[in-house]
Amino acid sequence: MGQYSDLDRKVIKLGKMVVRMCTAAGSGHPSSALSILHLTTALMYRVMRYDPKNPWNTGADRLVLSEGHAVPAVYACYAELGGVAGRQDAPLTLTFDDCLTLRESASVLDGHPNPPQGFPFFDAATGSLGQGVSAAAGLACAARVQGSDKQIYVIVGDGESREGQIYEALDFIIDHKLTAVRVIFNANGQAQSDYVSPQQSAEALTKKLEAFGFDVKVIDGHNFDEIMPALTAPATDKPIAIVAKTVKGWGVNEFLTSNYHGKTLEESQVAAALADLDAKGAELGGDADADVAQLTTPQAREADAYAEVSAGTFEEACQYTGNDKAFAAKKMSTRKAYGVALAALGRDRRVTAMDGDVRGSTFAEYFFKKHPERFFEARIAEQNMISAGAGLAAGGTIPFVSSFAKFIVRGYDQIEMAAISEANLKISGSHAGISLAADGPSQMAITDLAFFRSMAHAKRTDGAPICRFFQPSDAISAFKLTELMANVEGMCYIRTARPDVPFIYDENEEFTVGGYKHLIDGEDLAIVTSGYMVHVAMKAAALIEERSGLRVSLIDAYSMPLATDEILQIGDDCRGQILVVEDNYAGGIVDEIAQAAAASDMGVMVHPLYLKKMPKSAKTPEDILAQVGLTAEDIAAAAQRIFDMSE
Repeated sequence: MGQYSDLDRKVIKLGKMVVRMCTAAGSGHPSSALSILHLTTALMYRVMRYDPKNPWNTGADRLVLSEGHAVPAVYACYAELGGVAGRQDAPLTLTFDDCLTLRESASVLDGHPNPPQGFPFFDAATGSLGQGVSAAAGLACAARVQGSDKQIYVIVGDGESREGQIYEALDFIIDHKLTAVRVIFNANGQAQSDYVSPQQSAEALTKKLEAFGFDVKVIDGHNFDEIMPALTAPATDKPIAIVAKTVKGWGVNEFLTSNYHGKTLEESQVAAALADLDAKGAELGGDADADVAQLTTPQAREADAYAEVSAGTFEEACQYTGNDKAFAAKKMSTRKAYGVALAALGRDRRVTAMDGDVRGSTFAEYFFKKHPERFFEARIAEQNMISAGAGLAAGGTIPFVSSFAKFIVRGYDQIEMAAISEANLKISGSHAGISLAADGPSQMAITDLAFFRSMAHAKRTDGAPICRFFQPSDAISAFKLTELMANVEGMCYIRTARPDVPFIYDENEEFTVGGYKHLIDGEDLAIVTSGYMVHVAMKAAALIEERSGLRVSLIDAYSMPLATDEILQIGDDCRGQILVVEDNYAGGIVDEIAQAAAASDMGVMVHPLYLKKMPKSAKTPEDILAQVGLTAEDIAAAAQRIFDMSE
């Protein structure tokens, strides 16, 4: 190991930092951190082209720590290098004293990678295991789009490799020939509660990776003579994967006595641990304090100057995508209008798209046909798609990912992790609600409103909602809201439906974040709804007026968080009665309005009409609405009962 004796000695110093910071925190994963310490030292001191003083340089090589609990190893390296953390307008040069604040509320060093909280060296929040390879793949896709030669390294735990998303991501890397990604498996043989399964052994991982099509290099993960050539080997036509055999708790005897996962040493044990590491250092010789960094700083890539992303006019976009007849007939599904907008937005090179093997149904097909070089097919692997989409966002693109809204449900954990990263990710869920009818409940998204609404009412570090939610009712609103999403910083979700519906809005109509539309102005009752149910409610409003002469106010609540104060005022002007109608389970707009009403002093009564039973297949949207009690007749009857009670 003579060639790299300086790095060997540096590992000793860094290992002591890891032990001390985890003990000071009183929690953490020092044994896992020690197992990857040689790998992170090689990457951060010799291999990666980056400037620790400028983690915001998007042209630099990137490191994704999928094994997020091992993050003290990265913190130690970064602080020892004098790396910069914090915000770009208020940078903080890290010191070892900062490492001792690990996991404190005011610290920039979270227990797992959390870039928005002040550690921008990382691009993706990790810790919910199995997602880092996907994020790395997305970063590589962004680099390809931008013509960048940066390399993306990702460290994965062997126990973590039981997660199915890992293999979705490996497939994706091979499919798209993402040779810029180097996947490193930390094969220390131990998981959280036990040794790893034989299926996750170094030997089994090697065979799996070879079967996937990787050029696999098996190394001693504590031997720089093997680590360095593997990390720097040029990729050919095959992406490289590295299986690094390591020891969990390397260098500290106490950690080797049992599985020390998630356990720190007591203060009384620290001196012995440091002595163990010093003994290792004495064997190696050299100066642990010597400056061993040989960093290459890549030229900073100029960030794209901010400019609004425009889809143009809806008429022109319909011509661009071959939808002239639908535009002339003024009838189109919201899912198709999303696809029209996405293709039109794609004329801006910042926009990228992914789809989960349903692009002909979500109409992401239009983008694929017009801009194939910026479209990345994820196939039936929604979890990988969402995490890779977050990687595309971190790489500086504006990614739109689409699938059936019901299949987006598979990725809720990945969406939460993208939210922690504050990814500028745009998600489209099509075939939402029950209006697709014939396909049955296994294809229907009827819980997604509650999930996305919960994030619409929590804040990012900049004070904006974690996620903004949009549900268009016609093609015009779907087109305009898709364009709006591209120009809103942060995560957005748009919920589109299958049926073709007539245009409600004029092409010049404007839509805003948190907005709504007051479609009918009446004084006897307010009906609040969104999406496909706006059309059903419009029919109900006509029935109510025809039968009893009552006039309702009809509100299209297309966005959340919603301007509820204004809607409550409309309800107050309508005898204090609001009927909320939606084709999903509770937790959506009903709760949005009811929560606001409960906090107000207006005395407005909110009456819910939503899905209260499990639906099944039906041949038409009308059939399924009848099945669950949400037809225009049902809405009209509910409105009449509310009016009669209020008299």
